[in-house]
Amino acid sequence: MRGTTVLLVIDLQVGVLPGCTDADGVVARTAALIDRARAEGVPVVWVQDHDDFVEGSPEWELQPPLRRAADEPLVRKTYRDAFADTDLAAVLDGLGTRHLVVAGAQSDHCIRTTTQAAAARGFDVTLVSDAHTTTDAEHDGVAITGAQVIAHTNMYFSGLRYPGQRFAAVPHDRVDLVPEDR
Repeated sequence: MRGTTVLLVIDLQVGVLPGCTDADGVVARTAALIDRARAEGVPVVWVQDHDDFVEGSPEWELQPPLRRAADEPLVRKTYRDAFADTDLAAVLDGLGTRHLVVAGAQSDHCIRTTTQAAAARGFDVTLVSDAHTTTDAEHDGVAITGAQVIAHTNMYFSGLRYPGQRFAAVPHDRVDLVPEDR
C-alpha cells in the first residue's frame, strides 16, 4: 500500500442511481478505476448513505458490478458531508492519506460537499470528472439538467484553490493514482 492516495467511492448504491445522468457509464468507469487502484495497491474506501436506506436492503446495496472487498473500509454516513459524524477522517488518517480521488453520486450534494470538506481539511483532491453523477433538478423555477450540474461541479472544482494544495477534475482514464510529492 502506497499510503498517500485513496480512492473514495461515494453512494454508488442501487437506491441512489435511478434517474441519474449516465449512471451505467459512471458505474463502469468507476469500476475500471477501482480495478486499477487495487492493482496499483491504492486503498479503496467506500461511503454509503445510511440515512435514506436501511443497511442490507436492496436499495442500500452497491450498484452491480461494484463490490467492496472485505478488507476495504466502509463508512456509513447520514449527512451529505461524508466527514460529518462518521469515522472517515480516522480511516483516512489510518491510511496516511494526503490525496483523495473521488467518484460517486450525487454531484450537487454528497460529491460537492465531501470534496469541499476534504479540501478544507487539507487533502489534495482529484474529482473524477466522468465518474460522478446526479439527477435533473429544479430551483426557483429554473430547470437544470444532470449534465449541467455535473459540468458545473467539474468547473467549480477545477478552479478550487487552497494554499499549498492540489485540486483537479480529470477523466477516470487520466487519473494519477500515484501523484508526485509536493
